[in-house]
Amino acid sequence: MLANEKIGKLLMTLSIPAIVGMVVQALYNIVDTFFVSRFVGTMGIAGTAVAFPIQMILIGIGISVGIGGASMLSRRMGEKDQEGASMALGNMTSLSIVTGIVCLAGGLIFMDPLLRIFGANDAIMPYARDYISIILLGGPFFIFSVVASSAARAEGNARVAMLSLVIGGCLNVLLDPIFIIEGGIPLFSRIVIPTLGHGVKGAAEATVISTIVSCLFLLHYILKGNSEIILKLRHLRLKWPIVREIFAVGASDFARTAAMSATSAIFNNILEGLGGALPIAVFGIIFRIISFVFMPMIGIAQGAQPILGFNFGARQFHRVKECLSLANISATVLACVGFVIFMAFPGQILKVFSSDEELIVMGTTATRLLVLAFPLLGYQNIGTSLFQALGKAKPAIFLAFSRQVLFLIPMVIILSKMFGLTGVWMSFPATDVTAFIVTWFMVSRELRMLTRISNP
Repeated sequence: MLANEKIGKLLMTLSIPAIVGMVVQALYNIVDTFFVSRFVGTMGIAGTAVAFPIQMILIGIGISVGIGGASMLSRRMGEKDQEGASMALGNMTSLSIVTGIVCLAGGLIFMDPLLRIFGANDAIMPYARDYISIILLGGPFFIFSVVASSAARAEGNARVAMLSLVIGGCLNVLLDPIFIIEGGIPLFSRIVIPTLGHGVKGAAEATVISTIVSCLFLLHYILKGNSEIILKLRHLRLKWPIVREIFAVGASDFARTAAMSATSAIFNNILEGLGGALPIAVFGIIFRIISFVFMPMIGIAQGAQPILGFNFGARQFHRVKECLSLANISATVLACVGFVIFMAFPGQILKVFSSDEELIVMGTTATRLLVLAFPLLGYQNIGTSLFQALGKAKPAIFLAFSRQVLFLIPMVIILSKMFGLTGVWMSFPATDVTAFIVTWFMVSRELRMLTRISNP
């Protein structure tokens, strides 16, 4: 399929399940945000916003191992190296377990210092601690679910990856009110569904349980022989050359996620200094709302990656270029749709999550400023995915790292000092324009190199 199917149909076949999966992934945070905001309040949202960067690091490690391993899987399959593909899958699985346990131990030991770094003050700390303590316990499951989903997509079985996320996402929607709300949920006049009333901690509990169920589904897929890649015990033994390549290629995604966490720490501390818990809560809600459009763009990139990697390995460079072009168009159209919605209806969207008028007023202005350069994000994501798929770690890492660290952090520090809260929100479009220019230059150069290779 990866070798012979028309690129347009192939991209749609692999991207739509990935998009659905990413939308469901975004729903995890959207649903948590809704129930925490409505039934715990602004301080609860601020607490989850401060804790969320630590959760992002867990997911980032999973994405790093998953994307790095998936790139290797796709290329080995393109080269018809079955044993190499099996070794890649085995090492991906082992790495997810090892890194998950290390993160669990380290996170629990250094929980309070980390939360302070990410902007928790004395008022926010109890909420942040309640949330992240449960999330850390689910760390190994978060990482494995991302890794196993990436492996399924790499062999062209995006439907399995989608179903794992849909199963977990739907379960999370059902469990959130039960674990968060206090006092029961009235169903009919005389029927009340009992609830646990765990508040912020309940949101984390629902998320972890849902992720565990997703992991069980993916584990069944791998162990029952449904995968085209045969996995045996010997493949689980870590091999340094494979581990090194996985982390080298996947490091760009970890760099991007880690940089997002570092950026969140800086943002939260700046926002806390400019207005306390309220702007932190505003940023937390907007970040999750925007992810509802941003995550499907990642889904398109995930759908394109096995096509790019396989056809690069098979030296079908014209198919690489066609896939890149269609993926860029698709992601940009999606980004433009999001831009129109966020510019037109920010207040109405925020009112779904909060009745705090001060939060809605601040959030409306912030949303419109944050998304000014939103249409450029699609090209940036696909550009990074291109270098990952080709196994070119350094440019992929640079693109992922530069936007969050080299551009965004200096922008927010400088603009916040010049314009206060408005400067914080303006730092995003300023960064997106800069990152787009850099990505365009690097991708154009790579395409010229592919042209020279294909036409010596």
